[in-house]
Amino acid sequence: MTGRATYQEETVALPDITTRADLESALRRFYRAAFADPLIGPIFTEIARLDLEAHLPRITDFWESALLRTASYRGNALAPHAALHAISPLTAEHFGRWVQLWRATLDGRHAGPVTERAKAQAQRIAVTMLRRLGEPDTGGGAGGFVPLAAVRLASGN
Repeated sequence: MTGRATYQEETVALPDITTRADLESALRRFYRAAFADPLIGPIFTEIARLDLEAHLPRITDFWESALLRTASYRGNALAPHAALHAISPLTAEHFGRWVQLWRATLDGRHAGPVTERAKAQAQRIAVTMLRRLGEPDTGGGAGGFVPLAAVRLASGN
């Protein structure tokens, strides 16, 4: 025996998002990062003055409805964003950072089909919000609207 320990590399499977508790935990991590972010943090903390404890049940309802197919969310997700946009324009760069932070929140903690759907849904939300808020096309062509800043930021480039 040489006195050296031998370790076998162990692969640990990450859990998928399967419960409301998973979503709430992910959302808490996301909002911690978003509030601290120099680009989008001020939107949450200074413009929206978001009270996370009051907002968390509603946003968890939204994601639970979208990902776990419950009917818990009733509302218009665009309305509060339109109100914010009227005060301080929300741009492709803002939404791109939002997507990037959401993906980073999920990566390394969750993996699976629901997690992938959560990441894809965030990208779709960013595109839809930008369209509905009337932000200019930032790089799409005949194939459809693609917020180039969102794609670049989400991919980390």
